[in-house]
Amino acid sequence: MLKENWKLRLARENDIPALEKLISLSVRGLQASHYSIAQMDAALGSVFGVDRRLIRDGTYFIAELDGELIGCGGWSKRKTLFGGDHHTTRDDAELDPMTDAARIRAFFVHPNHARRGIGRAILEACEKAICASGFTAIELAATLPGVPFYAAFGYVSGEKSDVPLANGLSLQIVRMTKELSKPRKEEKRANPNVAVRARPSRR
Repeated sequence: MLKENWKLRLARENDIPALEKLISLSVRGLQASHYSIAQMDAALGSVFGVDRRLIRDGTYFIAELDGELIGCGGWSKRKTLFGGDHHTTRDDAELDPMTDAARIRAFFVHPNHARRGIGRAILEACEKAICASGFTAIELAATLPGVPFYAAFGYVSGEKSDVPLANGLSLQIVRMTKELSKPRKEEKRANPNVAVRARPSRR
């Protein structure tokens, strides 16, 4: 794996034009083996697109190399599971960390920089922030080429579904989940060396 001098930072609204370009390059370069050109064309801007809410919430990261965006991805404390600003099934209601799973959202990597640790670094930053926000479970909607990536980090595949597209086609995605281990405060105070217990699944 080639080590590059890229760095992570939170996305800003003035990054949106560059993010739109990156998303298109990523989809067309890395998903063509699983989806047709017609599917990708219809999904760009809706299923695959910039979600300004993530940027405004301060939960969307970008990887930058010499001023160029080469990767992006984030997490969400809101009910929307996937899709950009123009996706029709949005729900910006906030999730309850005690009963709901946080979302992993909108991961895209530039094809020229794939498989160099960018996705991993962004995912680790998201999981760290999710834990700090009190969530103990994560849910996401993975594209077909994304399933092996998330599975490598402990995400478990669930139901598959077909997202309707504007041109009459559909795009298959896979719902994936992960339970995070976290000690209860009472146990931690009583014995700081106590084994961490995983929270029971909600499903």
